[in-house]
Amino acid sequence: MAALRRPIRLHDRQRAALQLIDWMACAHLGQTTELGAVLRRWAAKQAPGPIWVCGHSSLQAAEAARWNGSLGSSHEMDDVHREAVVHAGDTVIPAVLAMAQRENTTAEALLDAVVVGYETGILLGLLSGPSHYGQWYSTATTGVFASAMACARLLGLDPTHTQHALALAGMQSAGVWQCRLEPGLAKQLATGHSAQAGLVAADLAAAGMTGPLSILEGPLGWLKATGGNLDAARARALLQTPPDRAWRVHEVSFKPWPACRHVHPAIECALQLHAQGIDPGQIEHMHLDTYAVALSFADQPCPQTPLQGKFSLQHGVAWALCHGDFGLEATAPEALLDPICSALRECITLVCGPAQEQAYPQSFGAHLQLQMANGTQHSSEVVNVLGDPENPLSPDQVMAKATQLLQASGWIDWQARHLISAALALAEDDSPARLWSSLQSWHQSQNVSSAQASASKRSS
Repeated sequence: MAALRRPIRLHDRQRAALQLIDWMACAHLGQTTELGAVLRRWAAKQAPGPIWVCGHSSLQAAEAARWNGSLGSSHEMDDVHREAVVHAGDTVIPAVLAMAQRENTTAEALLDAVVVGYETGILLGLLSGPSHYGQWYSTATTGVFASAMACARLLGLDPTHTQHALALAGMQSAGVWQCRLEPGLAKQLATGHSAQAGLVAADLAAAGMTGPLSILEGPLGWLKATGGNLDAARARALLQTPPDRAWRVHEVSFKPWPACRHVHPAIECALQLHAQGIDPGQIEHMHLDTYAVALSFADQPCPQTPLQGKFSLQHGVAWALCHGDFGLEATAPEALLDPICSALRECITLVCGPAQEQAYPQSFGAHLQLQMANGTQHSSEVVNVLGDPENPLSPDQVMAKATQLLQASGWIDWQARHLISAALALAEDDSPARLWSSLQSWHQSQNVSSAQASASKRSS
């Protein structure tokens, strides 16, 4: 708890606002997918409420957190903390938006809750370690604690009630990795559940419900049950944070391309070679060195669906070599059938490279070598992939990404710019009213467009 009591300053809130912008763009794009249609059918059965959400006019706070929490990772463009391997924004921001709107909090309180929520999720990802991540979807399992802490902060809970909120959150932690081995939308269900469950845990603790306070470290607690190796000395070092240590939200990476983060180093290697003028048609063979977790997540030589394309090292390399980019179109059905890309995917050898394996998870790296038909060789290497703290996207680049995603979601240019401006202004505004107004006005314009389309259809 002491690690969460250090001062939050203006630059921390500005960073939290940037994370909010990135997440909102990802979530709005998510509501245009099959998942968005599923959520709309689900929402039709829920009680209406005052909270504005992506793709729906209003829900009660807990249901709004579940809706929004399901959307952020739909296109694999959500932020990630590299070493913890946690996408904190997917659970923290949906819960914070719902609670902050319901409680009519200040803009400062909203952003402070984001900072504290990210810190909680990242700390638990670091504490639980690779053994937990090997079996569990750590974004969801740690995310319920993160969203509970963020909501407890917004509710102004004292330390005892906050501890009970975390205990109640831990009782609801869930999400196993079988979801990535089979088709479906369960991965998104898990993050939506964590956002909702964390909010509910904070509400119940505020109402007086209590939970097991040794939920993390107890003999039958969360770490023991989920395979996390509790290293007492490391835990003390992580939790006894000096007052001047930067908040870990500043360590979070932004994704420039719509693919699993484990594919990004390979994509960047291929983009570097494309920039050198390599002719993909003259490539005879490719050899990719990367780390073992990337191979376990993304060895997909023949992706059949857009989701498989986002989790394919082979496709990431092939498309980037051919096109010099990896945008939203890169995993469309027609892109997966591209004959040149298909041929390139078949000539890649994937290997667990000793250097990349040793550096993981502090570094997500890759080394790509090309053997050309004329006998020449070309290679590229990435140690710190684009978007990481050592190789960051600038705030302007993050906002450009958000604008692109919002426009792909149906926002017109001025609406997207207004939303981004409203989110940025949170760091210095007293109230988030501009943000709520921007979200509400977009929903109203969507409702008008939908009504006009329905009327036109009836008249024809």
